[in-house]
Amino acid sequence: MGQQTRADALTDVAGLRVGHARVPGERALSGTTVVLAPVGGAVAAVDVRGGGPGTRETDALDPRNLVQRVDAVVLTGGSAYGLDAASGVMAWLEEHGRGFRVGPDPAQVVPVVPAACLFDLGRGGDWRARPDAATGRAAVEDAARTGIGASVTQGGVGAGTGAVAGAMKGGVGTASVVLDSGVTVGALVVVNAAGSVVDPLTGALYGGYFQGRSEYPPAQVHAAAQRRLADARAETERRSAGSAGPPLNTTLAVVATDAELTRAQTQKLAGTAHDGLARAVRPVHLLTDGDTVFALSTGAKPLPAADSPEPAFAAQAGVAALNEVLGAGADALTRAVVKAVLAAEGVEGPGGVYPAYRDLY
Repeated sequence: MGQQTRADALTDVAGLRVGHARVPGERALSGTTVVLAPVGGAVAAVDVRGGGPGTRETDALDPRNLVQRVDAVVLTGGSAYGLDAASGVMAWLEEHGRGFRVGPDPAQVVPVVPAACLFDLGRGGDWRARPDAATGRAAVEDAARTGIGASVTQGGVGAGTGAVAGAMKGGVGTASVVLDSGVTVGALVVVNAAGSVVDPLTGALYGGYFQGRSEYPPAQVHAAAQRRLADARAETERRSAGSAGPPLNTTLAVVATDAELTRAQTQKLAGTAHDGLARAVRPVHLLTDGDTVFALSTGAKPLPAADSPEPAFAAQAGVAALNEVLGAGADALTRAVVKAVLAAEGVEGPGGVYPAYRDLY
C-alpha cells in the first residue's frame, strides 16, 4: 500500500534531479536526459534485458566490483554514437569535484557515469544529428539548476525527443509512490519500444490494465485510429527508405528509492522493475530492443525492521520491507510508461510520421 507523492516523479526521491537537452537543428530529433544524484552519489545497479543494448560503464555497477556509488546516470538518443553525451557529464562532474577519489587532492576524481542509449537515428531526417558531449553537459546543467523535488518535464524531451513506441510517438514519463513505511520509490522511463503500448483489440493502453481502471475507446474511434496508424507507419517507411533497417528501438529507465539498500538489493530492484515494463509494452526485450533499467538507492532511510530480539523475526521483517520496495518499483515503472505515452505529442517531418496516442484516441 502507498500513496502518490507530490510531484509524482523520480525527483520525489529526495536529492535526485533530472535534466534534459535536445540536439539542435531543424532535421534533428534526438536528445539526452541526465539523472543527477545528490553530492556523495547513490548506490547503483543495472539490469539489461534487451537483445541490442548500447551501454557505457555498466560493468562498474556489478556488486562484485570496486565502485560503490555513481553521481549521474545518462539516458541518451543517438544509438551508440550518443554515448558521447556521457563525456560532457563527466567533465561537468570533474569540474565540481565529484567522482571516485583516486588521489590526495580533492580534484583528483574519476566520475563514473553509467549510460545507455536508444535508437532514434534519422527520425528527424538527418542521420548525423545525434547527442554529443555538449548535449550531455547541457542536460546535466539543466538538472543542476532544478530544485529538490522539482517537477520533471515529460513527453518528447531529452532522450525522448525522437522516441517511438511501436509506430506512435513515445517519450519520457515519470511516477512515484510513498509506501506506508515512509519510503519513497520513483521511476523515470524513456519509451522507445519495438513493441506496442496499445492493446490492438481495444485501443486501451496495456499499462492501464494494471492501474485498477482502464478506459476503452469507442469501437469506431479505435478502428479509425488503427487505420491512421497504419497509414503513418507506411508513410514513415517510405520517407526513411534506405535510412534504417527493421524497427530498432530500446526503452530505458531509472528506478530509485530513498531506502538504504545494499548493492545486491539495488540490483534486484533493477531486475524486478523490468516486470513493470513488461506489463506496459508488448512484446518487450526483443533482439531489436536494448531495454535497460538502472536502479539507484540514496540510502536516506533504513528499511523497516521488526523490533524483536529474535534475529529470525527481524530478518523476515527486512525481507517484507524490501519486497514492498521491489513491487513499488515495478508499479511505478508501469505508470511512468503510461504517463510518457499520454504526454507525447505527434511529430511529422522528413524522417517520418509519428502520431501521438492522444492524437489517435
